[in-house]
Amino acid sequence: MMVLQLYTSRLVLQALGVENFGIYNVVGGVIAMLNFVNMSLSNANSRFIAVEIGSENRNELKKLFSCIMSIHLFFAAIILLLSETIGLWFIMTKLVIPEERLTAAIWVYQSAVLSSIISIISSPYNGLIIAHEKMSAFAAISIFETVAKFFVAIVLFYSPIDCLVLYAILQVFIQLVIRTIYMLYCKTKFEESSYRIIWDKKISSNILSFAGWTLTGNVAVMGYTQGLNILLNIFFGTVVNAARGISIQVQAAARMFFTGFQTAINPQIIKAYAQKNYDRLHTLVFMSSRFSFYLMLLVTIPLCIHTQYILELWLGNVPKYTAEFVQLMLLVGLINTLQNPTMTALHATGKIKKVQIIESSLLLSVVPLAYLFLITYHISPVMVYVIYLVIELLTQLVRVYMIYPKIKLKMTDYFMKVMYPICLVSIVSASVCLPISKVLTVSNFSMLLVAIVTYVMMTSGIVFILGLQQSEKQFVYKIIKRRLKKTDIGQKCKL
Repeated sequence: MMVLQLYTSRLVLQALGVENFGIYNVVGGVIAMLNFVNMSLSNANSRFIAVEIGSENRNELKKLFSCIMSIHLFFAAIILLLSETIGLWFIMTKLVIPEERLTAAIWVYQSAVLSSIISIISSPYNGLIIAHEKMSAFAAISIFETVAKFFVAIVLFYSPIDCLVLYAILQVFIQLVIRTIYMLYCKTKFEESSYRIIWDKKISSNILSFAGWTLTGNVAVMGYTQGLNILLNIFFGTVVNAARGISIQVQAAARMFFTGFQTAINPQIIKAYAQKNYDRLHTLVFMSSRFSFYLMLLVTIPLCIHTQYILELWLGNVPKYTAEFVQLMLLVGLINTLQNPTMTALHATGKIKKVQIIESSLLLSVVPLAYLFLITYHISPVMVYVIYLVIELLTQLVRVYMIYPKIKLKMTDYFMKVMYPICLVSIVSASVCLPISKVLTVSNFSMLLVAIVTYVMMTSGIVFILGLQQSEKQFVYKIIKRRLKKTDIGQKCKL
């Protein structure tokens, strides 16, 4: 999926051109700012469904799902209203878009609105699949979606109409197909997925209360990500938006190495807390944090060392600042690997008010800080993302300080079992791989593959030696031994 997604991005950039690609990212980002409600409701869905599944009360689970769906339908209507009023006004009057491309930009915006509504309505079905831990279905549908977007990128080269308009419309079509598949799968597998018009005051109140406080965190995420995107547009134009869009796509592709792992483990963290099994809860948080970081590190090291060459090989025409944006976003991705287990543990407790307020305030400070530096010191776009990186790191440290006492997790245990090994592995891996990069001259694709394989092998070895606990090493040994027994080599060794 990662390789295909990256190649698809190259095709889309070539078909649309830098300016159209930048327009798509900044216009689509405006509707994404209004989509924070869906993110908050999705977090609430996963939490309440997982807890209810743990209680094994089918009747309550059915009622819960119907209440969740009613809430999503209500907020879909609200988002539609805001999009067609405030959002449309902002697109027409505030964004820096060439006049001759304004009509195409409106098509992009309306397509993004429709995609957002489809996503909100279908979100409860996604929550069911994740809460039931049906990761094979989740993976299969995700692969289908990636392949579909690849074929859309090819179609753009043969488009008889405006490529930007066609791209926006086809993205809506893919969303509709994917969400239909999610719905049909749930209706086939989970009896509780049958929707009835229900509004249980107690259930709805609990969900909305929880979602309301997660909303502050998601508003912050939308505010600083899309706020920075708009700042870049106002100060530097659509070409820098294109560079930013490419860096986000690279980060999203790299995040695939750990998001599937975290998606599978999140319901277990919530269920462990619901059962008051704190030893298992702590183990899951430690394991999710460390393993996710290591998986992201395997991708980050080769991409950061050979960023410019990989971008040129991938895109051909690389917009200015793209390499620096990619490197900084990959570092942000490393920090984000630690965020999810921490926040999932918080959501399991349900005590999120204070943490969300402080977290949101820190994250939102990125936009005014960046604006202040842009106005006062005329900093470059790269420095805007340096500020972003620093704030992300500070926010994660605050999360750890505030959240882990709530789940009876000692700070010293977290730093010794998570922070110390990942810092050690990162420093040693960088110290080994950087000198190797000076020896391996990457001048063609074959040498790039050799370099990447070398970095991955070296980093994997360092992770195994320095980053795993003894019990985890024994677990790896057992897996290797089991695999060998299933091969001819294993049988020969046994003889």
